[in-house]
Amino acid sequence: MQKIKSLMTRQGLKSPQESITDLSPVENLSIPSKEELRELREQPVDPQAEQEIIDAIEEVYFSDDSFDMVQHELEKLPTELKLLELEECRDKLKKQQAAVSRKVADLILEKQPAYVKELERVTALQTNLQLAAVICTNARRQLSVSKEGFTEACLGLLANQRKRQLLTGLLKSLRTIKTLQRTDVRLSEMLEEEDYPGAIQLCLECQKAASTFKHYSCISELNSKLQDTLEQIEEQLDVALSKTCKHFDVSHYTKVQLAYTLLGKTQTAMDQLHMHFTQAIHNTVFQVVLGYVELCAGNADTKFQKMQYKDLCTHITLDSYIPCLTDLCKALWEVMLSYHRTMRWHKEHDKQATTSTPDAAQAESDELVIDRGYVKKKLEHGLTRIWQDVQLKVKAYILGTDMSNFKYDDFIVVLDVISRLMQVGEEFCNSKSEVLQESIKRQSVNYFKNYHRARLEELRMFLENETWELCPVKSNFNISQLHEFKFMDKCRSPSLSPSRKNESTAIHIQEDLTLFQQYLQEGNPFEMHVEQKEEETEDVLASGYESDELEKSAYQDYDSDSDVPEELKQDYVDEQTGDVPFKSVSRETIKSKKRSDYNLNKTNAPILTNTTLNVIRLVGKYMQMMSILKPIAFDVIHCVSQLFDYYLYAVYAFFGRNDMYESSGLGLISSRLRTTLNRIQESLIDMEASNENAVMHGSSEDRKEKVPSPHLSQMVVLSNSDTLYGLAQRVVATESLVFLAEQFESLQSHLDTMMPAAKKPFLQQFYSQTVSTTSELRKPIYWMVAAKAIDYEQMLLLMSGVKWDIREIMSQHNIYVDVLLKEFEMFNERLADVSRHVRIPLPVSNVLWEHCIRLANRTLVEGYANVKKCSNEGRALMQLDFQQFLMKLEKLTDIRPIPDKEFVETYIKAYYLTENDMEQFIKNHREYSMKQLANLVNVCLGSHINKKARQKLLAAIDDIDRPKR
Repeated sequence: MQKIKSLMTRQGLKSPQESITDLSPVENLSIPSKEELRELREQPVDPQAEQEIIDAIEEVYFSDDSFDMVQHELEKLPTELKLLELEECRDKLKKQQAAVSRKVADLILEKQPAYVKELERVTALQTNLQLAAVICTNARRQLSVSKEGFTEACLGLLANQRKRQLLTGLLKSLRTIKTLQRTDVRLSEMLEEEDYPGAIQLCLECQKAASTFKHYSCISELNSKLQDTLEQIEEQLDVALSKTCKHFDVSHYTKVQLAYTLLGKTQTAMDQLHMHFTQAIHNTVFQVVLGYVELCAGNADTKFQKMQYKDLCTHITLDSYIPCLTDLCKALWEVMLSYHRTMRWHKEHDKQATTSTPDAAQAESDELVIDRGYVKKKLEHGLTRIWQDVQLKVKAYILGTDMSNFKYDDFIVVLDVISRLMQVGEEFCNSKSEVLQESIKRQSVNYFKNYHRARLEELRMFLENETWELCPVKSNFNISQLHEFKFMDKCRSPSLSPSRKNESTAIHIQEDLTLFQQYLQEGNPFEMHVEQKEEETEDVLASGYESDELEKSAYQDYDSDSDVPEELKQDYVDEQTGDVPFKSVSRETIKSKKRSDYNLNKTNAPILTNTTLNVIRLVGKYMQMMSILKPIAFDVIHCVSQLFDYYLYAVYAFFGRNDMYESSGLGLISSRLRTTLNRIQESLIDMEASNENAVMHGSSEDRKEKVPSPHLSQMVVLSNSDTLYGLAQRVVATESLVFLAEQFESLQSHLDTMMPAAKKPFLQQFYSQTVSTTSELRKPIYWMVAAKAIDYEQMLLLMSGVKWDIREIMSQHNIYVDVLLKEFEMFNERLADVSRHVRIPLPVSNVLWEHCIRLANRTLVEGYANVKKCSNEGRALMQLDFQQFLMKLEKLTDIRPIPDKEFVETYIKAYYLTENDMEQFIKNHREYSMKQLANLVNVCLGSHINKKARQKLLAAIDDIDRPKR
C-alpha cells in the first residue's frame, strides 16, 4: 500500500480539472479500469485465502521504492535451475500479484468518493488564493502612494533619536569597560597594602560587571585577566596565611579569614592552614639545626642542606647541643603559640557571632554553620597532630646525639628543657608526651647508667683517700642550703623574710597561670627558664664565700682537704639562703653539759666529711634528675640507695669489721644489720676485684654493676693508743654516716612521692632495713676502741694473784679495783683530749662507756671464774670489790643503770646457791660461759656435793653449750 501511495503522490495536480483528466496509468502500475475491476470482483474469491496469500508476501516488497524486485527474485534462484520449480515459483508470484491487485482495486473503489470530495476542496482553496493575491497587489500599490505622500524627515528624526539613545548606552558601557581595564592597578595597590578582603571584593564586583557586558568581544579577554588576578590574590592570600604560623597577628589573620570567607573557601583555608603549620614545623627545626651544624662545621659546604633532618641532627656537636635544643624549643613554642592564638581567635569570633545578634545568628545559612563546625573540629584534631609532629622532630634531635659523656649540669639542662616542653604539650593538647618520654628515658637510662658507674668509682676513690677529718660547717647547716637541692624550694614552705614575701606571692600567682597565659603576648618559657637557672647559679656561687669572718677564718685554717675535688671546694661551706633550717635543735644539745658529752665550748655543728658532702650532693643531683624525669625514678632511687649502701659498707669495712664479735658474746651486730651488710656485699661489692689472681666468676655484666671494696687510706692510723686507736676518725666516719642517714630520713617523703606505686615497697624496705640500721654500727665500731682502751688482761693477772679463801671479813678492797678505776680515769682524760679536736656526741660517749663498763664487768666475772678456792669471806670480798668499783665508776660517768651490773652481782650471788638451785640457775642463765658455770659447780659446791651430783651438773652445763657449738 505504501508503494501505491508513493506512486500516487509523485504525480502533482495542476488544476482540479486537469487533475481529473491526468489520472492516467503510471509507468509500471495502472489503475484498473471499471471493467477490470468488475472482472476482478466477479471472480470467486475466498477472503481468508486472499489474506493468507498477501501475508505470505515477503516483507522486503514493502520496504521502499529503490527495491529491485526482479534482482531479488533472480538471486533467490538456485544454482541448478529446474523447470518445474521455476513454474511453481512463477505461479506463486502470479497468485500474489493477483491478490494484491484485487486488494488495491477494492481499496480504490472504497475510497473513490472521498477522493472526489477532497479534490473539490482543493479547487475551492485555489480560488481563494487567487483572490488573496489580488488583494495583496492592491495593498502594495497603496503603500507606495503613502510613502511618496508622507515626509521622510520625521521618520529620520525618530531614527536618529533612537540611535542617540543606543550610543549613550554604549558610551556608558565603554566607560565601565575602561574602568574594568584599569582595576588591575588598584588591585595591585590593595595587595601591597595587604587589604585582601577589599581586593577580593573589588575583583568579584569586576567579574560581575564583566558578565553584564559579555556580549562585547573585548570582555572575554578581561574576564580571563580578572580570573588570573583572582588566582594571584589567592596565591598571595595563601602566603599571608602561612605567615601566621610563626608570628600570629590578630588584624592580619582577621583580614585573611575575611578574604577566604568572601571567596567561599573557609574549609579550604583551614586545610591549607594545617598544611602550613606542618610545613612551618619542618622548616623551622631544619633551619635551626642547619644553622648550628654549618656554624660548627666552619665551612660553606652545601652538603648539609641536602641532608634529611634526622641525619642532620647527628652532626650537632656537644658544645652546641644545648643552645641548639633551646633555640629549637623556642622556635617550636612560637609555632604552637601561633596555633593556640589561632584557636583562641576562632573561639572569640564564634562567640561574638552567636551572642552579638541573636536574630542574625538564627538567620545564618546552613553553609556558615557547617563551615564553623568544620573549622572547630579541624582545629581540635590539629592539636594532637601538630604536637605529634613537634614530638617527632624533637625525638630525632634527642636521639641523634650520644649524651652518655655529657656533664651532669648540661644533662640536667637538657632534661629541664624537655620537661618544660612536655609541660607545654600537656597544656597544648592534654598529651602525656609518650614519644618524648620514651626518647628522653632511653637517653637518661643510658646516661645515668654510665654516670652512676663513674660516681661509684669516684666515691670509692674519695673513700680510699679520705682521712676522716671534720669538714667545718655552720651549726645550722642543712642540705637545703646546697646548690643541688635548690629545686626542692618550691616543694617546701619555709618561713620567709618580709623582703621575700611579696616576691614569693608574685611567683605563686604566676605559677597558677599556664605557660600559654604567661607568654601569650611576649616572652618565651624556654628563654626565661635558662635565665632563671643562670641567676640561681650566680647566687649560689657568690653566697659560698660571703659568710661571716669567723667562718672564713675557720675555713682558711682548715687545710686538710688537699685531696678534695674542686667542685666540692666551691660551695661546701654554708651556702646562705636566708631560710630557717629544717631541723630544730635536738633536746640533747640544750641539756646542760654532762661529763660524758665532751661538748665543752663547742657548737653543735653536724659531723661530716668531704666525702659525706659529696654523697649528699650526688643525692641532690640524682633527685633533681628524678624530679624532671619521673619514668626513671625507680632506677635513680635504686642508685641513690647504692650510694648510701656503699658508704655504709665502707665505714663498716674500715672501722667495724672484726672476727672477735662472735666470741665476745655481746651481740654487737644485730641480725638486721648483718643481713643488710651481707646484702650489700652480695649485690654491690665486687670481691673478686680485690684479689688480682682470683679466678673470674660470674658474667662481666654482673661485675659491671659492682664496685670493688674500698681500702682505708694509709694516712689513717687506728693502732695508736694515744689517739684512742683512731677514735676521732671513727667518730667522724660513724657520725657522718648517721648524719647522712638523718638527711635520707628527711628526704623520704619527697622520694616517696616520686616513686611509682608498684615500687614503693623497695623504698620502704630500704629505709627500714638499711637507713634505720646506721646507728647500730656504733656498737661494733666503738667496741674496737673500748676493747683496747683499757688493759683487761692486766686486771685478770691482778685478780689471779688475789687469795679468795680467806677466813675473815675484809674491810679493804683489792688493788685491782684501783688499777681498773685508774684505767677508766685515763680513758676519760683521753676522751676529753679527743673531744678538743672532734665533738663527741652524747650517744657516742654513752656507747663507749657502755662498752668499756660491759667489758670490765665481764672481765670481773671471768676473773672470778678463774678462782680455784673461795670461802664465804672471799665471796664477801668480791662483793666489796665490785661495790667499790661501782661507787667510783658512777662518779666518772652519767650512764644509768650501769651496764651488766646484774651480770656480775648474779654471778657472785650464785656462790651461795644449793645443789638444786644451782641446777635451775644453770638452765636459766645461759649468758654465762661453760667455764664460768663449771667454776661455780666446782668451787662453790665442790665441798658440799658428791661426785655424782657434780657430774650431773657438769653434764647439764655441757647440754646447754652443745647447741652453741
